[in-house]
Amino acid sequence: MSFKNFGKAALIVAVAAACGKNRVQVTDSGLKYQIHEQAEGTRKGKVGDIMTLHLTLMNNKDSVLRDTHKEGAPFQMLLQVPPFKGSYEEGLTLLGKGDSATFYVSADSLFTRAMQPLPPGVVKGTDIGIAVKVVNVQTEDEYKKTQAAEFEKQKGIDSKIIENYVAKNGLTGKVQKTESGVYYVVTQPGAGPTPNRGDAVQVHYTGKLLDGKVFDSSRTNPQSGGKPAQFQVGVGMVIPGWEEGVMKMHKGEKATLIIPSTLAYGPRGNQGIAPNSVLLFDIELLDIQKGQPNMGQPGMPQPGR
Repeated sequence: MSFKNFGKAALIVAVAAACGKNRVQVTDSGLKYQIHEQAEGTRKGKVGDIMTLHLTLMNNKDSVLRDTHKEGAPFQMLLQVPPFKGSYEEGLTLLGKGDSATFYVSADSLFTRAMQPLPPGVVKGTDIGIAVKVVNVQTEDEYKKTQAAEFEKQKGIDSKIIENYVAKNGLTGKVQKTESGVYYVVTQPGAGPTPNRGDAVQVHYTGKLLDGKVFDSSRTNPQSGGKPAQFQVGVGMVIPGWEEGVMKMHKGEKATLIIPSTLAYGPRGNQGIAPNSVLLFDIELLDIQKGQPNMGQPGMPQPGR
């Protein structure tokens, strides 16, 4: 059962309830839930497992607060000991791969425990509906092995995409490549030094998809006010492809980085960036300050995690 449209799901639930299905149940701790799909004999989630699932969060008016179906990738979480009575983590231990349910959790408990204010549209004292469809249940070791295999597979896909782009755009012979797979083309040489790990750099940048669509630029980003971005290299403040590419550049240099998705935002993507997207960044390295303390600027690309 899909939860892309909760209103439709609610209608189906209401009809099914007349037949004795999807009835609201309550655990001993007070968690209210409805099971929609549940296969017999499947392995259920347990504390320490990695669960991959799609979820839709709704307020007490059935307005959708978040829907991972629209984000392009499912949500992944380490299943922990329920942090409070009636938390949905308890309900997840009832579900296995392919199962689906809706949990009704106290908004006050959910957001207070997470040390977050109630989001717009959520009223104090009401319940949050969390509709869940479990995609997979894995041990930590199984998850790591799966991630490693998917990473290697995606590296091959990205490499072919980049090679085709290079050939199509006449960059063969002009492009250089780092050991881990970042391609870069120097468009204006610089005579200054290159940054080392821990140095602070100041850059102007424009980020694009391979079709040329711009998704961010330091010159037009309202958060930075059009000022250059500043960050430390080699300390995880930006996506790995940025760190590698910028540390190859000389002060005063301009270059285009072609970054595989595995060194960018990976299978989760980012705002305006689809999962597994190869990215282009036009970068101008304006300044380098040796061994500066942690610094950053709003609007900068964040580590692809």
